[in-house]
Amino acid sequence: MKSLTKYDTNLFYRLYRLTQKRDCSSIIWLSKTGDGYLYFVIGMLLWAFEPEHGELFLYTALMAYALELPIYVLLKKMFKRPRPCDFLMNLTAHVTPSDKFSLPSGHTAAATLMASIIAHYYPPFAVLAYSWAALIGLSRVLLGVHYPSDVIAGTLLGCTIATLSIYILG
Repeated sequence: MKSLTKYDTNLFYRLYRLTQKRDCSSIIWLSKTGDGYLYFVIGMLLWAFEPEHGELFLYTALMAYALELPIYVLLKKMFKRPRPCDFLMNLTAHVTPSDKFSLPSGHTAAATLMASIIAHYYPPFAVLAYSWAALIGLSRVLLGVHYPSDVIAGTLLGCTIATLSIYILG
């Protein structure tokens, strides 16, 4: 376990160093696309203008987020893992985190959840959706607010909840 934590921290430092003394505005912008507003807009547009799957897409996404959010909060409170920007010496995050714990990455969980639902209902957009979700996860490490393992945990959470929601409604 100790070597896994050491590897995780080393990988974090290697990625984070890529952004030191650089303009991170594009990474911050990318990360902000995972704040949740975009998901709402996508869901509403599909519901309003896409008659084949739009309504079911919206209901699946709403159910998925209703399941994901309390589990995400529970995991944060259970693990209480400090963020790298709060725990590691001589490190300042490029953004202000929304809470003080890092595991799992909520941005990554939500982005992966959305990507999985998009991939299910609109397979031609799967590569684009999953690439975007992966970039959101990477952005959270580059910005100094998550370890790589937080992103992996967020990915697993998002995939699991999306799969469950699709199974129930899809």
